Amino acid sequence: MRVRITFSKQGALRYTGHLDLHRLWERAMRRASLPISYSQGFHPQPKISLAAALPLGFASRSEVLDVRLNEEIPVENISSRLKDNLPADIRILNIESVEEHAPALQTQVLSAVYDIHLTEPVDGAELTRMVEALMMSESAVRERRGKSYDLRPLIEMLSVVTEASGNVWLRMTLAAREGATGRPEEVLNALGIAPEYTRIERTRLVFKN
Repeated sequence: MRVRITFSKQGALRYTGHLDLHRLWERAMRRASLPISYSQGFHPQPKISLAAALPLGFASRSEVLDVRLNEEIPVENISSRLKDNLPADIRILNIESVEEHAPALQTQVLSAVYDIHLTEPVDGAELTRMVEALMMSESAVRERRGKSYDLRPLIEMLSVVTEASGNVWLRMTLAAREGATGRPEEVLNALGIAPEYTRIERTRLVFKN
């Protein structure tokens, strides 16, 4: 049985890394007595796959994982058993059974949507001007791990959101394909905004089909 779980990750768990999150889910499933499938070999690994790694410090309302179980279990039973064994900052949003032979979850991610709230005052008109300039540019060369790359093709959408209260923040959709992943902090740096003065939350993962 292949089960897909959509969940949020908030609070202190923003600082839990990808591998630790993987272990957290394995522990929760074992405590819930779910019959997880394991790989073969000298070091069997649980068949748990997270759709896309979430950078340290980011919150999320849209994380997705697949897990394979050795038995058919009603999804509502899986949900109730897991909720008693997960930390408060992880909340299950949806559980569904998916086709066993469907493509690997990681290969189906196309892009990710982020909301970026600024913790320092900003001039909305100036921020809009900078966003428009970046979106109109043909390229935005950045450096990652000592190698240059063009950030601009990875930005699918970037907009300034102005609330009725006058509060201003950013929403962006970035490519999240293998070998072509845009990072919100790189977009912020390109706009001249220090990422440490923002709160970043992933609100949606966009999949094929």
